[in-house]
Amino acid sequence: MDRPQTLIYEFGNFRLDAAKRLLLNGVGEIVPLMPKAFDTLLYLVRHNGKVIEKDELMREIWSDTIVEENNLTQNISILRRVFGEKPGEHRFIVTVPGHGYKFVAEVREKPEPPALAGGLNTEADHPQINTDEQRLETGNLKPKSENQPVKDKKQSAKREKTARFWLVAAFATVIIGLSLLGLYSWRTNKQSSAEPIKTVAVLPFKPLASENRNEALELGLTDTLISKLSGGEEITVRPLSAIRRYNSVEQDSLIAGRELNVEAVLDGTIQTSGERIRVSAKLLRTRDGKQLWTGQFDERFTDIFAVQDSISERVAAALKIRIGNAEKKRPTENVEAYQLYMMGRYHALNLTRAETDKAITYFQQAIDLDPNYALAYVGLARTYLPMALTSGVPSWEVMPKAKAAALRAIEIDETLAEAHAALGYILFFYDWDWQAAEKAYLRAFEIDPNSGDAHFGYAHLLSNTGRHEQAVAEIKLSRELDPVSLGTNALEGQILSFAGRKDEALDRLNKTIDLNPNFWLAHLFISDVYSEKEMYAEAVVALKKAGEISGNSQSQAYRAYALAKWGKPEEARGLLDELLKLSKERYVPPYILAVVYNGLGESEIALDHLEKAFEDKNVLMVFLKVEPKWNNLRAEPRFTELIKRMRLE
Repeated sequence: MDRPQTLIYEFGNFRLDAAKRLLLNGVGEIVPLMPKAFDTLLYLVRHNGKVIEKDELMREIWSDTIVEENNLTQNISILRRVFGEKPGEHRFIVTVPGHGYKFVAEVREKPEPPALAGGLNTEADHPQINTDEQRLETGNLKPKSENQPVKDKKQSAKREKTARFWLVAAFATVIIGLSLLGLYSWRTNKQSSAEPIKTVAVLPFKPLASENRNEALELGLTDTLISKLSGGEEITVRPLSAIRRYNSVEQDSLIAGRELNVEAVLDGTIQTSGERIRVSAKLLRTRDGKQLWTGQFDERFTDIFAVQDSISERVAAALKIRIGNAEKKRPTENVEAYQLYMMGRYHALNLTRAETDKAITYFQQAIDLDPNYALAYVGLARTYLPMALTSGVPSWEVMPKAKAAALRAIEIDETLAEAHAALGYILFFYDWDWQAAEKAYLRAFEIDPNSGDAHFGYAHLLSNTGRHEQAVAEIKLSRELDPVSLGTNALEGQILSFAGRKDEALDRLNKTIDLNPNFWLAHLFISDVYSEKEMYAEAVVALKKAGEISGNSQSQAYRAYALAKWGKPEEARGLLDELLKLSKERYVPPYILAVVYNGLGESEIALDHLEKAFEDKNVLMVFLKVEPKWNNLRAEPRFTELIKRMRLE
């Protein structure tokens, strides 16, 4: 009975073994892949040249569970990194917007030889075997005779002695070589082990069983450990915004660490039962998976703070670092207030209006239980900010509340870098006090040189006040601290665009979209670059996508602008009429209405709306100096007066 043949798929410099579930590179090395990433690749390869809808892929790969689209996006991102694909290159996998993915590399299917598939031995496998009978058949040698002449026997003995000599010599050479190799390897490992670790990621703690998730508790523990290990120059710890995407129970911690470009990862599980909590944690070196430390803690939930202290202290000892804020007292001793704060953080990270409303409620409840809980005030300040920026809430309704919360946090604990960074945002976006905002960011750097929030905000300030080269350097530093942050990558694209580096901006924004095609700000920012390059058709497509994802009125206004500049004023006015109708039901920032009118060539009406935006202290006015859409108005007296009043000269 014939053995079933195993299909091998070859593409580029890679070889995919479907039966053994192996991916090998051009030199025959195994490329490690998580099971679901391998399944995704195999399905795409088997359907190469065809567009595979996202729903179909998710249904096939996760047939036994329900997952979010982010899981699929993450797998695609992993595969692109494995293949060494650069954004926009698409030699292997192409994203088909609005549909799914297509494997475009040429695939060669090869049946594996039975010998390899079944492990059977054949003559071809052992060419060195050559018996006397075989030699007889080929006629090369005669069979040995018992009456062989003495001379032949002496020559044979001499040959055997020589062969034995060379065999011993070869064996000795191998032994010496292996010894030297072992010594070199030992010295190398000893040196590499002694090298201090400078970058760490604390991955989201996960439940032992996926059906027993408490994501607020998981992220809360992670957030606290990040805070405890941060704050010094000895080590850089990735922020929560960078690591929260790695919360899948199936996530391979070493792959996550490599994607985050860190030297070590802290990973663990969390389990609750009644009033008890059990936390298991391990610190792994990313390069080789070596376990640097492991520990397990089984305590009452009321002792959660002691668990956090123990983990952070032992990890710091394993890393041979001093915890930057070790002398600081705990943010709160109230466990219930801490739980409410964690719930607030969890909902605030989702950035929708409904979620931010929930977050504000939780933060306020935490403050009610502990009026001196500084981090809860920081949470409030951070949550109010995006409401004014993207949720269509008037600045005057939320920004004073945000400022009061940030100032109260600083009053309680002046050494909170997060509080100074939050204050910097408010002074920048609402007070338009550029010097005070810069001072707040610089104070945050004094406390925590690796504060991602502060570097992000400071880059924004530098860019919008026209200090472009400094801004580019600062946002690149922010991205190094948080390499997979969607907001940071998108802002870098916008800053590059404002600096006049349009092609670099396009490249960075395309990379951001590759990270997550559903991040609406990346589509909004890339539309600005397209408009500046007079690629209005592309700008309209990007803005339509941004609007579909966010429902944000800014996307609609900018689409009207692009249509007007494209020579389609009727379509632009149709969108403008919708915005004007919407403004009677809820707040529509006058700044974005000014954008539409300016695109239609109605400069005076545009200036009327800009002046109204100034009176409203609309946060979008901070873009007045650098937004290219206003270039045609820069010589207008009313516009130059606005620039002066905003102290942007």
